[in-house]
Order: sequence, then structure tokens, then C-alpha cells
Amino acid sequence: MVLLVPFDGSPLSKAALERATEFADYRDEEIIALSIIPDDEEYARERGWIDADTALDIEAIADRMREQAEAVAPSVSFRYEIPEDVSSMASTATDITRTIREVAHEEGASIVFIGSENAGRVSTPVCSVGSPVSEDPRYDVHIVRHA
Repeated sequence: MVLLVPFDGSPLSKAALERATEFADYRDEEIIALSIIPDDEEYARERGWIDADTALDIEAIADRMREQAEAVAPSVSFRYEIPEDVSSMASTATDITRTIREVAHEEGASIVFIGSENAGRVSTPVCSVGSPVSEDPRYDVHIVRHA
């Protein structure tokens, strides 16, 4: 089994990776840091992955994410995905959520560690991937709300 950590380089995703690393010692499971990188310059700029005058380079962003994940957890396996745009009606958050769920299933994740300020609250913000990812009964979810 695998511990899956959606990882975007944010303080909360780093904290989730740290928690997964601590947990992995007890379960003797592999950890996969998963970066979802939409083919969307505006999204990348909003996340601070590229500057205003920099063109989107998904491979370069993935390399930085890998380096950041390995700095937190040197033995982590790293995977990145570019979400498919399966519907013009779907938001980027929906595409990211779908991709996390697909990878969790492919990798046989036993637990998904999500760093989210918003996940698990009574009202679900549109921008949070935490709540939809936590709805899948095939794996447990550990939500990290504090970095």
C-alpha cells in the first residue's frame, strides 16, 4: 500500500508530507508525493510557480516540486500529472480532484494526506480539493490544517 500526498509546494502540502513521513515509519509504506500541474499559465502564476513574465514550463515546475518534496522527505517517490480537461464545464479544482482520485486508485493508496485550510468544514469552498477527495471510500484521508 501507498501513502499519497498531493503536493503543490505550499506550506500545508509540506506539512502533509511531513505527517505522511512520520506515519510511514509505523506502517512501513511507500510515500508518493503527487504534483498536479494544470496546463494553465494563470493557475501557475496564482500559485507562485512562475513569474508574470515567465512562460509555462511544466517540466521545470515538476522538477522544482520534486526537489521541494525530496527536501522534506528524501526517500519520497515523486509523480506528477497534467490533468485532462474532460469537460469545459469542469473547474481546474474539479480536474485536480479527479486526477488525485484516479492516481490514488492506480497506486492503491491506503491513506491520502491532504494539506488544506478548507477541507472538512461544514461549508465546502469551491476552490478546495480536500472535500471531494475525502469522499472516496477506497482510502482513508488525513487532513492537515496547520503547517
